[in-house]
Amino acid sequence: MQQSSSEIFSVSSLNQQARLLLESGFGLLQVEGEISNFVCPSSGHWYFTLKDERAQVRCALFRNRSRYLKYRPQNGDRVLLRAKVSLYEGRGEFQLIGDYIEPAGSGDLQAAFEALKNKLQLEGLFEAEHKKPLPEHPQHIGVITSPTGAAVQDILSVLKRRFPAIPVSLYPAAVQGDEAPAQLRQALALAQRDQRCDVLVIGRGGGSAEDLCAFNDEALARDIFNCQIPIVSAVGHEIDFSIADFVADLRAPTPSAAAEQLSPDRQQLLQRFELYQQQLSRQMQQRLQRHRYQCESLRARLRHPGQRLQEQSQRLDSLELRLRQATENRLQRQRLRLAHLRERLQTRLPQRQVNLYADQLPKLELRLKRAIEQQLQRLGRRLGEQAHALNTVSPLATLDRGYSISRGESGQLIRDSEQLSVGDQLYTRLAKGELVSEVTEVIPALVQPQLELE
Repeated sequence: MQQSSSEIFSVSSLNQQARLLLESGFGLLQVEGEISNFVCPSSGHWYFTLKDERAQVRCALFRNRSRYLKYRPQNGDRVLLRAKVSLYEGRGEFQLIGDYIEPAGSGDLQAAFEALKNKLQLEGLFEAEHKKPLPEHPQHIGVITSPTGAAVQDILSVLKRRFPAIPVSLYPAAVQGDEAPAQLRQALALAQRDQRCDVLVIGRGGGSAEDLCAFNDEALARDIFNCQIPIVSAVGHEIDFSIADFVADLRAPTPSAAAEQLSPDRQQLLQRFELYQQQLSRQMQQRLQRHRYQCESLRARLRHPGQRLQEQSQRLDSLELRLRQATENRLQRQRLRLAHLRERLQTRLPQRQVNLYADQLPKLELRLKRAIEQQLQRLGRRLGEQAHALNTVSPLATLDRGYSISRGESGQLIRDSEQLSVGDQLYTRLAKGELVSEVTEVIPALVQPQLELE
């Protein structure tokens, strides 16, 4: 950027131009150094100086970035700052505006953490099917942590508040430093040999990534996976994660939270027991009341044998009286029926019927004679009428008028002269007697003669 030598700058414009020049001349970069003069006012911004053996530079990391960081630097920490170069125009001071900060070397730790995490995940050590269920009400809790750290105090405090009856065994071990992984593994092996605890808590309070790296040890992770006792991992703060968290049967955000999850709430249990006691008492009262009603009902139904015998005797007497009455009623009905049948029999005695019929016999004989005479008279009249009618149409009456009936030798009636031949015998019936004649001539019937009937 070229400027004319005759151009005059104000201080503010000069600082502004210098800031623009610095910000455009440098991109986002990373600077390693030691923290000093660290302050954090109520605004939430971080202000500190980053220095090495020969120089220092002022730095600022504003709240919109610092609020999302897990790591909070302290004076003396060696850090790696990702920032851009700028100038504070108000004082003309060169500074770095931070974007992200982490302990120096934490990038390597993070890379190693991710590599181990991927390796164990591919082997299936994180799978849910390998997680052992935690006891609903632990009988004995084992804690693997530093005896002087805040974690064990937090766990004991929570257990004392929630359920102080649960016994706790502490298996001490270093939780940071080079010797921490080996001591944690030894404490875990000791807890398994004791066989006193039905659940274990392994962890520590919060810290930097370097402080928590003991729980990212591969050998410790495999020991946790192979442990036969359910393990709760409680390492660091809620935002901290370790390999032990992924391998353990349950991950608690803090040691206090682990104690909360493992211990039943005494107050809730007492309230539940009181509720159960009330329900049990109410059910017992209801059951006793039902049994009381049943007893009263049975007592009302249960009677003295003498009373039952007396009732049965009365019933027997009543049945006897009913039987007698029924027998007497039946005999009375039979007597009445017998008397009725006797009366009917008297009206139907044979002698009485004979006498009755003997009285009726003369009348019947007279009626029979009259009826016979009347019938004979009617039949005589009818016979005369029919004889007269028969005589009217009878051939004999015709014969009486002078006609005759001729028959041939075979007995057939002769109606035509052609029925006869010369020499045939002819039998002729007259009104009185018959004639036998021989045909000497046959004259054909040419003309039907008119006969006069007398």
